[in-house]
Amino acid sequence: MLAPKKEKHRKWHRGDKIKGKATRMTKVSFGDYGLKTLEAGWITARQIESARRAIVGHIQRSGEVFIRIFPDKPITAKGNEMPMGKGKGAVDHHVAVVKPGTVLFEMRGADEATCKRAMQLAGYKLPVKTKFVTKELV
Repeated sequence: MLAPKKEKHRKWHRGDKIKGKATRMTKVSFGDYGLKTLEAGWITARQIESARRAIVGHIQRSGEVFIRIFPDKPITAKGNEMPMGKGKGAVDHHVAVVKPGTVLFEMRGADEATCKRAMQLAGYKLPVKTKFVTKELV
């Protein structure tokens, strides 16, 4: 699964609600087709890997997949039945913070129908609403 090799700070604050729309990573850059999020949220490294496997399993080596997001935010958790106090818990997993409009995955090399179905299967694995997008030729 994806995780940072090195972090400036081991434990981060959780942060407030995710505000606004994405201003970067909003267009399909590397592939011909993409999966764009319509909601804000946290996507865990496990969910990213699960979605990636769904895509790769469907296209069966007929295309190329690009993951545009990376889980760089550490999330801590304390053990069950721990009393209040006693400090912050240990790092449990990492998440990627996404805003509406962020392209999560991209594909190329397969036909549109196959890519659309693969992205739909990946969308089922994610905790945010998504939509299939194509590259905008300018």
